[in-house]
Amino acid sequence: MEWLHLSEDEWAAVRLSLWVSTIATLVALPFGVFVAYLLARGRFWGKSVLNGLVHLPLILPPVVTGYLLLIAFGRRGVFGAYLESLFGIVFSFRWTGAALACGVMGFPLMVRSIRLSLEAVDGKLEEAAATLGANRAWVFLTVTLPLSLPGIIAGMVLAFAKAMGEFGATITFVSNIPGETQTLSAAIYTLTQVPGGDAGATRLTLVAIVISFSALMASELMAHWAGRRQHHDPVR
Repeated sequence: MEWLHLSEDEWAAVRLSLWVSTIATLVALPFGVFVAYLLARGRFWGKSVLNGLVHLPLILPPVVTGYLLLIAFGRRGVFGAYLESLFGIVFSFRWTGAALACGVMGFPLMVRSIRLSLEAVDGKLEEAAATLGANRAWVFLTVTLPLSLPGIIAGMVLAFAKAMGEFGATITFVSNIPGETQTLSAAIYTLTQVPGGDAGATRLTLVAIVISFSALMASELMAHWAGRRQHHDPVR
């Protein structure tokens, strides 16, 4: 079983992937809820355009998305140059850029899941809360958001899983730097390109399977808990 022991470089890739995927998911979550609410309940000109832009990363080749990120957020990019000069924020060839790329690629999956959950909320419950004097923000926080919690959890897990498996956009935007931007997928790719790297690639593949399966199981448990909580704690 000696071949199952991960090397330090392999552990670094696992830790970086977990860190990048977690940060990408948490940072994208409030934006995902906001955009999903706009698409589910909003009535405005350009709604179809917004929906198309949100889901564009699912259709474009990941390499194209990574290149667009490089143009926009690179050191000499449209936004990247200003972010670096004004706030000292650098994305290109940094783990922060990997998190940005993973967040962008997972964002459509998160938004779609949350949007479907919001659309499934019974509008009569929201109307009842409004008639009792609650404003729109309070109705959203106390009625809509709790009822859509299973969909939010599912969206977070989908975004996390997408981030864990992201490769094309990440390697195009931030390259494949060990210890800095080399995520799990990039490390597996690297090991398959060198002689004798099959054992390491197999180890990391097994790790990826375990992490993904654990995330799915955690999602099921949290969604089950949220459903039971809604059943036993009706909206007041």
